[in-house]
Amino acid sequence: MADVPAPVSMEDVARLAGVSTATVSRTLRGLPNVSDETRDRVLQAAASLSYVVSPIASRLASGRTHTVGVIVPYASRWFFGQIVAGAESVLREHSLDLLLYNIGDIPSRQRFFGALPLRRRVDAVLTVAMQFTDAEIDDLQSLGVPIVAVGHDVPGAGCVRIDDVAAAASAVQHLLALGHRRIGMISTYNDQSMWLPVAHARRRAYVETLATAGIEIDETLVMSVPHGMDGGEQAMRRLLTLPDPPTAVFAESDELAFGALSALRRTGRHVSVIGFDDHELSALLDLTTVRQRVFEQGVLAAGMLRRAMAGAWTPEELLMPTTLVLRASTWPVRDHSPSAVSSHRPG
Repeated sequence: MADVPAPVSMEDVARLAGVSTATVSRTLRGLPNVSDETRDRVLQAAASLSYVVSPIASRLASGRTHTVGVIVPYASRWFFGQIVAGAESVLREHSLDLLLYNIGDIPSRQRFFGALPLRRRVDAVLTVAMQFTDAEIDDLQSLGVPIVAVGHDVPGAGCVRIDDVAAAASAVQHLLALGHRRIGMISTYNDQSMWLPVAHARRRAYVETLATAGIEIDETLVMSVPHGMDGGEQAMRRLLTLPDPPTAVFAESDELAFGALSALRRTGRHVSVIGFDDHELSALLDLTTVRQRVFEQGVLAAGMLRRAMAGAWTPEELLMPTTLVLRASTWPVRDHSPSAVSSHRPG
């Protein structure tokens, strides 16, 4: 059996080029203070020996990990998955790795901040739709790396987000403009920690928008259920059992709205439904919704991180627009009869 040749080392390159290993290292890392003649000699020696720089060794030598830590509450949910996918598309293009931490429940959160496994393992941190305690913010800032937050502002961090209150208010205002006065809401409010802010912001918008319209809040019309289609279907079925059910419902997310639509289809009842996010299935199900560009938020956040990692950087905030997308799941209150519903298609 033939002997396997030993891998080429930096010392081999240095010996062939007639320079020190430190000079080889500086040259291959693209650092200054190497003459053009010496640089050419080192590069030619490396090429002739087919020398490839070890990524691990390079990272150790530079003190950089080329890794971004990403903190999410629920990695499996559509919104968070889209943010991570958007960020990863940018990071991958620039040879940066992604280290994902999923800390949606209290024990996971406590373990994470107790051990802070990001220390010395990342060059930057991306957080997604999470609010932190003062102590947790101190822990993150102690890492000494740039931080960018998506979906909620974090002190001292860059931020990419929408105005959840204004966007949710536009959904309720749409229902009011159609003449609805008995408007329900399906949310995850009671299922959410105070440190997951979206449910709180969108419920606040619902309450404030109805109050501004002179409509007293009927708590029986507000359903708080676990996230997802099953929760949305459960909530709508409960709303339909009320002595005076709503004529319209605002769902905190499209996934909750999908469940609500399923309940209506199964029961043959007719209630206007509006969602939030513009999930990739929303058009297929003809759901009126508030569109936010989720994947793009991940892309922009990763761009912020890259700028921060490149050098001097002042944390910036980018407020993304939202758009009301009209489809067939909402219609004027006077049209809430089976014949009107079947023929109505909003323009």
